[in-house]
Amino acid sequence: MRSQILLLSLATGLLAGCTVGPDYAGPPKTASDAAGGFVRADAGTTSAPPVADWWKTLGDPHLDALITRALADNTDIRAAEARLRQARAALGEQRANSAPKASASALYAHAHIPGANLGSSDSGEESGSSSSDLNLYNVGFDASWEIDLFGGQRRAVEAARAQMEGTEASLADVQVSISANVAQSYLNLRDRQQRIALGEQSVAMQQDMLALTRQRFDRGTATAADVAQAESQLDATRARISPLAAERDAYFNALAVLTGQQPGAVDADLSGGGEIPLPPALVPVGDPSVLLAHRPDIRAAERTLAADTAKIGQAEAARFPRLSFMGLIGIGGTKISDLGNLDDFVAVGAPQLSWSFLDFGRTKAKVGQARATRDEAEARYDGAVLSALQDAEDALARFREARVTVASLARVRDKAALTERLAQSRYKAGTTTKVAALSARNDLNRAEQDLVSARAALTGDYVAIQKALGFAWR
Repeated sequence: MRSQILLLSLATGLLAGCTVGPDYAGPPKTASDAAGGFVRADAGTTSAPPVADWWKTLGDPHLDALITRALADNTDIRAAEARLRQARAALGEQRANSAPKASASALYAHAHIPGANLGSSDSGEESGSSSSDLNLYNVGFDASWEIDLFGGQRRAVEAARAQMEGTEASLADVQVSISANVAQSYLNLRDRQQRIALGEQSVAMQQDMLALTRQRFDRGTATAADVAQAESQLDATRARISPLAAERDAYFNALAVLTGQQPGAVDADLSGGGEIPLPPALVPVGDPSVLLAHRPDIRAAERTLAADTAKIGQAEAARFPRLSFMGLIGIGGTKISDLGNLDDFVAVGAPQLSWSFLDFGRTKAKVGQARATRDEAEARYDGAVLSALQDAEDALARFREARVTVASLARVRDKAALTERLAQSRYKAGTTTKVAALSARNDLNRAEQDLVSARAALTGDYVAIQKALGFAWR
């Protein structure tokens, strides 16, 4: 008997080391073998690894504070953190499923049995009565344990672990998106604030020009068409300021909500305006291999692929027999005092082997579904890689051209500034009119507005590069 138990234990141990289903071998090699640098990178970028807290390279304390608060209080990030806690708890549950299950119980039962004489009665009836009462007291516990013969439970733990790691990557993806959204909203706010200020300066100058044109008209040196043109220019400038003010307020609201606050909460801190921060002269972007290793959505897609691969093993394990053990121990009797008699106990041990060998293709169908799901996950992973590379290349191309635009508009602004200085000198020398001098100053104002927009777009493209690289994940 002892030898039979030993053989059974040995066989169980050997079978428990068997794990069916494919082992995950990492992401597809064809998708992760991106060699060389980015196609659209130029001399303004370097293959050095990107900076994790990239927003600090812009050197703006207001932006640093906003992103720090958003990473702590943003509602989307808090929801993603809650999903991560759920995934960790699910992993713990799957691990616990591999362990034995035990439960305790206590029982009291009273039975009134008519037509029976058990020889004693608690109700005082005569021994010849045709009914009896019976009390039963019992305490005990039972345990069960399913041996993981073919690794189905191990595959379940493997899948849950991969899903938890994918949820971690998804949290990082939300952090990357929120930090980029905060930075972009902040840049748009500063852009609108500066353009509104310049627009108000332009309105003041055009009011002076209109007043001078009307004076000339009264003296007969200007026509009614000149007055109408000056009025039209003033109205057009005022009309351009109104939508900018609405957009400014919308970005105030966006920054408040992104940082987990009610609209209006950041107005006081940011209403004073400020310069648009510019990106560093040389931007570290790494290479495609760094992108594929660190971008969170790629990591999440890869972990989904790993989880779906493990689930094939879960489905495969259902093809094979299942071995479980059940045990029951209890003590008790017909009197409460029997609960203390440890010599009178009931013990039951029962191994059970079950095998659904005839299920008319149900298990085979589930395995087919699991394999198809895994193939879908692999396709989605490849798609995530291609989309990430496209995002990075697009952002690099826009950033490259944005620098060209800023340089061109800076030259336009410089020439407008020179023209304005010459016009002021000629006006002081009496060789031109004040209207001409104001017109030159107004041209400089428009050139400065165009340059402000271009600088905001340049830094916005820098933010887009950082979002595409996804290197700020925790």
